[in-house]
Amino acid sequence: MPQAQDHGEKSDSSLNPPSSLLLALGANLTSNVGAPEITLRAALELLKIRGAVIRAISAFYSTPAFPAGNGPDYVNAAARISAPWTAAQALSICHEIEEELGRSRAMRWGQRTLDLDLIAVGDQVLPDPQTHARWRNLALEEQMEQVPQALILPHPRLHERAFVLVPLADVAPDWVHPVLGTTVLQMRDALDSADLAAVRPLAAET
Repeated sequence: MPQAQDHGEKSDSSLNPPSSLLLALGANLTSNVGAPEITLRAALELLKIRGAVIRAISAFYSTPAFPAGNGPDYVNAAARISAPWTAAQALSICHEIEEELGRSRAMRWGQRTLDLDLIAVGDQVLPDPQTHARWRNLALEEQMEQVPQALILPHPRLHERAFVLVPLADVAPDWVHPVLGTTVLQMRDALDSADLAAVRPLAAET
């Protein structure tokens, strides 16, 4: 497994104490700064400009578009950061960076220049355990049609997605899902082996 990179940049002080956040990054279209890998690196730089400390960055992976056949393969990665943001502020900043790099929200789960998904903020469960359970157990057909009106944390489909869990295992293998009680490594290893094999380090593509 590739080793995560560790970074020690300083962030500006704030009234809020720093939170530990897990982010998933993905892109499968060229953005206004370049190809997907360049876009992901640009997004990380924009996070730092906004006050985040990048604690670790995963390897970059090539993964099939989801749902299957939905455009070119993605470049996916994960990051563990510290920032003086609430969960709502973090989500807003992620959306700002997506827009700055040319993201258009015309289609749910469509092809895109950048996905910057907030996966978890510490061990918070938002907005409440009951709502989280409803979205976590939603059928795939409903997931494709419905958009939650409130921030759901941890990401309700985190435990199902190899393209999230494989990079996340590089940066936060021992993080414990506050609802499921399982670590990132345990969730990753519970996935179908074919799904895991489809998430390939970019270095293996050359």
